[in-house]
Amino acid sequence: MKLAFLFAGQGSQKKGMGADLYQDFPAFQKTLDSLELDFDLKQTMFEDPGNVINQTRYTQPCMAAFAAGVTAVLREAGIKPAMTAGLSLGEYSALEAAGVFDAETLVDLVNFRGKEIKKAAEGIECRMSAVLGLDREKLEQVCAEVMTELQSGNINALSSVEKDTDKAELVTISNYNCPGQYVLGGSVRAVELAEAKAKEAGAKRCMPLKVSGPFHTAYMKPAGDALAAYFQKMTWNDMEMPVVFNLTGTILQAGETIPELLEKQVQCSVRMEDCIKTLEANGIDTIVEIGPGKALSGFVKRTAPDIRCMAIEDTAGLQAVLDELQPLFNKEEA
Repeated sequence: MKLAFLFAGQGSQKKGMGADLYQDFPAFQKTLDSLELDFDLKQTMFEDPGNVINQTRYTQPCMAAFAAGVTAVLREAGIKPAMTAGLSLGEYSALEAAGVFDAETLVDLVNFRGKEIKKAAEGIECRMSAVLGLDREKLEQVCAEVMTELQSGNINALSSVEKDTDKAELVTISNYNCPGQYVLGGSVRAVELAEAKAKEAGAKRCMPLKVSGPFHTAYMKPAGDALAAYFQKMTWNDMEMPVVFNLTGTILQAGETIPELLEKQVQCSVRMEDCIKTLEANGIDTIVEIGPGKALSGFVKRTAPDIRCMAIEDTAGLQAVLDELQPLFNKEEA
């Protein structure tokens, strides 16, 4: 068996997340108790009295805390992956699991990231939409055609992260989730135009998403700039195992740095389909998905069906992983 941890991103959060794990696993409890933020983390995760858990500013540290707590339990049990990866926000938890920084740094960092993403999204009339049943090349062509039409109509069309984002029109593929499931992001008009063209090109369905910002588009450049400044103050440890990065869909290459990849990640497409293919190409045959949901397991099944997936979203899931994997890892150590 060759194991990878795959960490969920924003979207799978829910009221009550981690409450049973906090009660049942001391390492999870210890991790959450060690985290200090500018809001009540555990109350938000377990009870969400202010109904804020779906707001990016709160979602990100809650998801990271959940992931760090589960990782601590698995680490204590001697279960160590050969590789890690994560979807968007989950990439930060993958780096924590790989030893690049500790849980406290992780949660502080994504708390900052959530605030900056919220700021960057303010005032932008945006739209994100999941496109089902169309291959990536056709959808990329659709986006290119819409951008060309906007530019030829003398509309301020944004084509790269270097240009001014103020009031510009944009549509891009923000998430390459798995074959036949991609997400468009950008301005309302541009995304609606792309949805119509995608249906003409053969898409089965376009599903508007309830989101608070145009995530993983060039509109997020201010958040990327803020992260770049924040990263300069941080200490980065060497990775204990390879991490597969969203921006490139592969492991760290010569000349690349983690801070630069994360700066670009927030404003560029998430290539989860490519990340999964990279895990498969490196011999990964078992994936443990960590997060309060099973969306990534679905992406894996669509992309690399021979990889077995196990999901940890509650006590039952974590206990099942411990029961099966801990004896194998203990045997390897012996």
